[in-house]
Amino acid sequence: MSDLDDVSGTLGRAPSKIGLVVYSYWQRWRGNYSSLESPPFRNALDVLDHVQSLGVGSLQIMVDGWTPEFSKEVRATSEGYGIALQGITELPKHEADVGRFEREIRIAKEAGIAVHRSALGGRRYELYQQVAEFDAFMSAAMRSMELAEPVLSRHGVKVGIENHKDFESEQLADVLGRFASEHLGSCIDTGNGLALLEEPMRAIEHLAPYAVTVHLKDMAVRESVDGFQMSEVPLGEGICDLMTMTAKVRSKHPEVVFHLEMITRDPLDIPCLSDAYWKTFEGKSGIDLARVLRLVRERGVEDLPEIAGMSMDAILAQEEKAVVDSLEFAKRSLGFSGV
Repeated sequence: MSDLDDVSGTLGRAPSKIGLVVYSYWQRWRGNYSSLESPPFRNALDVLDHVQSLGVGSLQIMVDGWTPEFSKEVRATSEGYGIALQGITELPKHEADVGRFEREIRIAKEAGIAVHRSALGGRRYELYQQVAEFDAFMSAAMRSMELAEPVLSRHGVKVGIENHKDFESEQLADVLGRFASEHLGSCIDTGNGLALLEEPMRAIEHLAPYAVTVHLKDMAVRESVDGFQMSEVPLGEGICDLMTMTAKVRSKHPEVVFHLEMITRDPLDIPCLSDAYWKTFEGKSGIDLARVLRLVRERGVEDLPEIAGMSMDAILAQEEKAVVDSLEFAKRSLGFSGV
């Protein structure tokens, strides 16, 4: 069997287990602390050793810095545990960066990785102060995808671009539609759109046709002076209609793997009632603001998860519990097996 046949076979099997993205262990991932009970994860092997006991079916993790030898070790370990792998990679920023990108794709493929997640930007309401700055980001993002696509095609690999609080879901869908490449799709994040005043289901509606991977998360919200705050919470404890979301993606792409993304951190501020927030949203409808603020008022909570002031041991315990509770919910209520 050729490498390409191996990749195609991996893409064609419908997953029954939920996966996990390494960001769900953001506190332990390369953490700068000392703990015998919950030691930091230094590399992919550490994460695999831990999550195999949780029954996950896939791990999505960074591949930068891997050597061919390490890639083979990761593959042997993941196959021994029965855990598939997806990568997290950065698309090339310019032509001189294409070589780095192709090396990552090639080495990750040796570990059996057929699908990667990538993000092209960050929180646009924090990073960009005017429309021209965001337009420049959009142009650079398009160029990165243009540089990446031939490499992906050559290796028979897919990358899902995340709606990472940068693109609105309709914008990202439009970009992917213009590329019309089977190797460039979406990594749907089920909660990020709230930060851009999108009701959670909107990302599914726009991006499901292009889905190659999913970050499955649930969100809780509360009102604030300048808008609202949002936090990841264990699956089933927030405002996202996860059953409908998973069903709609599966109806389009039954082979897509859902990866739990349960980040333990302080709430994010979404200052949508401030003038500065709107500087890059030229022409955005106030209806979006009204709908999301109504959702916040109707389903908001008084308390959101926070870690400020907590001991590291308490943070690590909270992180582990949130992951375990989420995986149990995925099995109990979302149709995932073997968790």
